[in-house]
Amino acid sequence: MAKPTGFMDYKRVENGNVPPLERICNFKEFHPKLDEKARREQAARCMNCGVPMCQSAIKLAGMVTGCPLHNYIPEWNDALFNGQYDMAAWRLLKTSSFPEFTGRVCPALCEKACNLGNPVVECPQSGCIETTFNGPVTVHDNELYIIEKAFETGYMKPEVPAHRSGKKVAVIGAGPAGLAAADWLNRRGHNVTVFEREDKAGGLLMYGIPNMKLDKKIVDRRIELMKAEGVEFIFNADVGRSYSASQIMQDFDAIALCCGAKKARALAAAGVDTKGVMFAVDFLKAVTKSVIATSGALEKIGIEPANKQISQMLVQDFGIEVEGKDVVIVGGGDTGNDCCGSAIRLGCKSVTQIEMMPCPPVERAANNPWPQWPKTLKVDYGAEESIAKFGHDPRVYETTVKEVISENGHITAVRTVEVEFQTVDGKRQLVEKAGTEKTLPCDLLLVAAGFVGCEEYTAQAFGTELGPRGTVLTPEVVSIRPSGYSTTADYSASPNGYATSVKKIFTAGDMHRGQSLVVWAIAEGRECARQIDSFLLEK
Repeated sequence: MAKPTGFMDYKRVENGNVPPLERICNFKEFHPKLDEKARREQAARCMNCGVPMCQSAIKLAGMVTGCPLHNYIPEWNDALFNGQYDMAAWRLLKTSSFPEFTGRVCPALCEKACNLGNPVVECPQSGCIETTFNGPVTVHDNELYIIEKAFETGYMKPEVPAHRSGKKVAVIGAGPAGLAAADWLNRRGHNVTVFEREDKAGGLLMYGIPNMKLDKKIVDRRIELMKAEGVEFIFNADVGRSYSASQIMQDFDAIALCCGAKKARALAAAGVDTKGVMFAVDFLKAVTKSVIATSGALEKIGIEPANKQISQMLVQDFGIEVEGKDVVIVGGGDTGNDCCGSAIRLGCKSVTQIEMMPCPPVERAANNPWPQWPKTLKVDYGAEESIAKFGHDPRVYETTVKEVISENGHITAVRTVEVEFQTVDGKRQLVEKAGTEKTLPCDLLLVAAGFVGCEEYTAQAFGTELGPRGTVLTPEVVSIRPSGYSTTADYSASPNGYATSVKKIFTAGDMHRGQSLVVWAIAEGRECARQIDSFLLEK
């Protein structure tokens, strides 16, 4: 235990936040870190619970709470508090492949399960319900501090395997699942080649998450480290189209399909086939490419890129105009929020975020107790910036787009209608509310309504089967242990293991489990790698 009285001595203090009106002036990360003394105090709050729910990844009421990677959180909090930074990094990296990514973009399932996060307790004297310990341990921020300290001090250096197995593994897709699988297999001594259809590695880490949440230099830093450790990357390799799947089958002993679930859900509205309507994933990719191109050109002459220059690059290279435009986003999740923050930085005239679900409660409902995942309202950075710039929350609940209105082939407005869920003929259906239609001006409509599975062509090129959710099937049930576990208890991060119906082909990440979090993709990549390793050792 870091400090027996730490949870009483120190209040929860998160990393800082650059004020909204200041941070929207650029695409830089905006969470300044606490100093060393303050960070060690935050680590001191960890109680090293007898049953550390933070690392449990337990499923309650249909949702997971606790870390899917089963990180040794109390251990590295103790090391952090005591200033043993190398020890903290060693224990963190034992279970987590890329803490610099999850420490930035993970929604911190660990913190939702922290015992200090239990929001209420009954006072034995009065019987009143009172708040307890000022919130959970800052696990998310502590994790980021540990890994960045490791890079800063030189602890993170290439570790090339002393011996090679002679086995060759192809990983298709350089997103978080593919990178995690490649990293783990390379450390086991196998020769790993990653095939990526984009010009850079990272998948959604590179082109799906905006720069202000995850600076792309952080992704590049990790890729360079993996290259130095022996992982080979082949870019612009669209396997199943421009690159032969059959050749890969011939050349490699095992293959991991980790292509994500990038098939976006279409908007069911009249008139969507018009200019100015696009999927959020395509918009965010174009914005990030413009940020990288602008920054790369100007940094050579020592000039910081301005948002206006990035906006101009976006128009020049992709024909997407945001400055001075009315932007409407369909979808209230993380992707919609990222679109909101990006549109504001690019100078939009207004932004509206439409969500068909009801607005969540501010406090936990009685049927949503700790340690369940809290189904409560959160104001993420994009909404916070909209409130600061435009004076109101951009989100509109229980609403959907009914029709897209256009003139001369370009969108000019959307017609919305309020909706609610009703039971019709024994089935729960979304029903329009009569007389609630509204018309909103709209120059750019971004569809962030989720994904319906992987893009089929790569899976089909390898002869693997797809299930009803559009993901690659893994019919064989396999019980395995999570990476780094010393226990002999059976464990499976996936209900069906990772081997497909085609010999020597495996799958992991969103392509396997469907649209999910970065931390789940990394967990799946590691577990898939373990199964591939066992397969190769048996050959």
